[in-house]
Amino acid sequence: MPSGRAHDRITLWLLPPIGSISWLLTESSHLTLLLCSGYLFGGFMFGPDLDVRSVQVKRWGWFRWIWVPYRGSMKHRSPLSHAPITGTVLRVLYLLAWVGFLSFLGLAFLNQVGQLGWTWQDIAGVMGRSLTNHRYSWLAIALGLEIGALSHYTADWLVSTHKRIKSKGWGAALPKSRKRKRRR
Repeated sequence: MPSGRAHDRITLWLLPPIGSISWLLTESSHLTLLLCSGYLFGGFMFGPDLDVRSVQVKRWGWFRWIWVPYRGSMKHRSPLSHAPITGTVLRVLYLLAWVGFLSFLGLAFLNQVGQLGWTWQDIAGVMGRSLTNHRYSWLAIALGLEIGALSHYTADWLVSTHKRIKSKGWGAALPKSRKRKRRR
């Protein structure tokens, strides 16, 4: 597998072409910036290697403890962590669960101490309007996160396939055929 440093280099090397393609397709500097930001966050901090002790986990600093339960529940390179779309969606949902829980505690504390009077309906309304009014921005961020993870999956697959071909020949790169059982 590529090292953490190799994955970081791949992320940086691919940033200019990804930004260029985004600009050509959207002609929007705003959406291109959001997509590239999501891509960099996905490549450096939110990639599939959050399921092991990795450089990505270390980059979370004081908040790396958030990823301990995730790491304990995921087998490294499982389809739940290293599959396109599925892995990114699960990591986003996992992080949103933590953000929701910590927001609940913070809001409860602020409402008690500061008597703010915020309700969950108020917050849900603001979040719903944000998702509706800025849907293309959120889509650009989500797409950037997925492309960042996809560069990781692709690099892992290419290195694994190269090693298999090098040790076992070109036949190792082909899908394995299943042997059929004879019926009697």
